[in-house]
Amino acid sequence: MRAMRTLSQDVRQYLLITGNYWAFTLTDGALRMLVVLHFHQLGYSPLQVAMLFLFYEVFGVITNLVGGWLGARIGLNRTMNIGLALQVVALSMLLVPAAALTVPWVMAAQALSGIAKDLNKMSAKSSIKLLVPGGAQGTLYRWVAALTGSKNALKGLGFFLGGALLTWVGFRASVAAMAAALALVWVASLVLLRRDLGKAKHKPRFRDLLSKSRAINILSAARMCLFGARDVWFVVALPVFLAQSLGWDFWRVGGFLAAWVIGYGVVQAVAPKFTGLRRGALPDGRAAFGWAAVLAGIPAMLAAMLAAAFPAGVVLVVGLLVFGVLFAINSSLHSYLIVSYASEDGVSLDVGFYYMANALGRLMGTVLSGWVFQVAGLAACLAVSALLLAIAALVSLGLPRHAAPRPGPAA
Repeated sequence: MRAMRTLSQDVRQYLLITGNYWAFTLTDGALRMLVVLHFHQLGYSPLQVAMLFLFYEVFGVITNLVGGWLGARIGLNRTMNIGLALQVVALSMLLVPAAALTVPWVMAAQALSGIAKDLNKMSAKSSIKLLVPGGAQGTLYRWVAALTGSKNALKGLGFFLGGALLTWVGFRASVAAMAAALALVWVASLVLLRRDLGKAKHKPRFRDLLSKSRAINILSAARMCLFGARDVWFVVALPVFLAQSLGWDFWRVGGFLAAWVIGYGVVQAVAPKFTGLRRGALPDGRAAFGWAAVLAGIPAMLAAMLAAAFPAGVVLVVGLLVFGVLFAINSSLHSYLIVSYASEDGVSLDVGFYYMANALGRLMGTVLSGWVFQVAGLAACLAVSALLLAIAALVSLGLPRHAAPRPGPAA
């Protein structure tokens, strides 16, 4: 506690926001695995289990758009606390008797969880912009990378936690324990988080939801394609292929996906080292194009190798690990650019619009994943992924670039 008191107010607020985000993300990842495993045990078909998460994604799109406007009006501290409270309610909804856990009821709980997740994420990412001095872009990049990377690593850890809790104490006790722990985090946040953080000086109108910044519009389009390119193979196609075609059991499939997400988060956290921050280089439109173009080659190569009948297990494990590293760098770079581009007054409006595009990409990828895999298989999903990444790279050409240094005067 004494060490905490010696830190600046802004650093303490950053640590509190990060702690909130960590606690929420851990329960979010664990809840997803708990729901998948529990309802699979109850005899639900894969399509029925997938439908349980439909509203989670749909409401994420809406929440990011409206949540940014709400944060600018009432403050990011309030939107973050509302998100934590809604997640406690969503968890509590799953504590009803087993007979009441119908598909519509669980879908409603997942809808609340989706709203809560995106309120929490938008609030955390927007807050960092306000806690870092305007000229300290290197610090901003490192803080955004650390927050984003640690979040994804913890989500992967949450997958493991959900499976372990279900095995040790069962579904109801697991959900009750997570709801109680998150309620304590919520109370601490109510007391400690700075009031009026991120509240716009001028109340934004509802029509201000859509971004008026060309750079943010372009970055949002690239982000939508980036996450669509991941989820078109990751959400449905990959786990079904590993189980059906390669004969992996559920724990091998879940373990591989969890390890992928954890590794992806670790790389995100150290992404500034890969993009030249040590040399003083900050990412711009040129960097966004270059990294997306390199990433596009990976699923294209994997699709070609699967079509040519290379050993699928080796191709997928090695290839998707390489994809994960490059995707993490792309994602971290985008996360820095949006916070950098966003205006300080009403930052949540810009960040909310951007993450609305992110959620649209996830939704698009999820729908395409099931349809393309069912019609044409995993190689086709990877080919669609490569196409979406190529579009993301081309779109990124329109992003601002750093001005070239002017030559000094002749001696």
